[in-house]
Amino acid sequence: MTLASQPVQLDVSLIKKEPLLFLCHRIPFPPNKGDKIRSFNILKKLSEHYDVHLGCFIDDPFDKQYVATLAKYCVAVFHLDQHKILAKIKGLTGFITNQPITLPYYFDKRMQQWTNRTLTEHNISKVFIYSSSMAQYVQSKPGKDDEYQVLERVIDFVDVDSDKWRQYANKKTGIAKWFFNREYKLLAKEENSISAQFTHSLFVSADEAQLFRDSQPQAQQAKVHGLLNGVDVIFFNPAVTFSEESLVPQVPFISFTGAMDYWANVDAVLWFVEHVWPSILAKQPDAIFCIVGGNPSSEVSALAKKKGIVVTGRVHDVRPFIEQAQCVVAPLQIARGIQNKVLEAMSLNKAIVVTTMAMAGINAQQSDGVIITDDSNAYAQACLALLDEQPKVLTNRQWILDHFTWQQTLQPLMNYFTAKESH
Repeated sequence: MTLASQPVQLDVSLIKKEPLLFLCHRIPFPPNKGDKIRSFNILKKLSEHYDVHLGCFIDDPFDKQYVATLAKYCVAVFHLDQHKILAKIKGLTGFITNQPITLPYYFDKRMQQWTNRTLTEHNISKVFIYSSSMAQYVQSKPGKDDEYQVLERVIDFVDVDSDKWRQYANKKTGIAKWFFNREYKLLAKEENSISAQFTHSLFVSADEAQLFRDSQPQAQQAKVHGLLNGVDVIFFNPAVTFSEESLVPQVPFISFTGAMDYWANVDAVLWFVEHVWPSILAKQPDAIFCIVGGNPSSEVSALAKKKGIVVTGRVHDVRPFIEQAQCVVAPLQIARGIQNKVLEAMSLNKAIVVTTMAMAGINAQQSDGVIITDDSNAYAQACLALLDEQPKVLTNRQWILDHFTWQQTLQPLMNYFTAKESH
């Protein structure tokens, strides 16, 4: 007599996957600011295929509460607290070693020791690096044994950071201009060195990838790729219910969202308040400009003293500040890559007024709900028009659904790692 075979139910949580080392300059959770939104979604995607060993820094004590959450996506998490003042002092040692300041800023021998130990103990051959500042932990050093060349190393530069420093330099004079130019040139050299050693180099858009590719030797160009950002269209959905936020203005308002200690965002709101806001107030004296985002710099905090300006600081839920606004602005004067703030506003189907730089890589066309201008007068007129009357039909969310869901944008990611051979 034979017994019918019974199907075996496997606990997929116990199936070991190939190990992968993931190094990130900032804890990739919660996904509440530009770089963390991207790093988290990439981590989430990689965790579907690999047992991820994550090494990262925590530069905001608020984020320490989320370390345990990462256990859902990682088999191991090694994190180090980063004190910004001490990190800045370390960064200045780059002047002695002729390095870009971002390298010593993010170097810690404990991270190096953990990296080397993890690679050896778990026989790891695949490495994903998020941000050029973390490449140094698996980068070949001149005159030393190249212990890392056997690794399959993929880096997500995200943006061409060196070009951002070049943009900063163009806005400065004197010693500041010299300082930013120095960082631009040294960081560009470092980016080129990393790209030469690594298997693939990723950037946040095709435009960003092309900018970098054009600076590379012919032999290196084929391994430079664009990997678009996405947006969580389930979370940023105008049909869902948002939490109550007491700081949301109760009168017609314009909103800007973003990390408010980030130079490009600070520069954007300062430009808007100086060049656009007075014209809006002249026609709409009761209007409010709501600046939403954590860790506002002293310059941003000071704007709250001006008529009609609200600076919220960190909020629990950013969505009501977007959804209830008459329009969302992204007046960036310094930018690289793709702006998450624009993707999120479009996913909530809000009308947006943006600069050319803020729309780069998203490439939505000018319409009733998408106004693109770099002229301050035209910017003010566009905002005033939206304060007066909302477009009858908005297609911004549909653009996101068609082009920028994470499922779509991260589809090519696994192509950059070779499949493990089965035996």
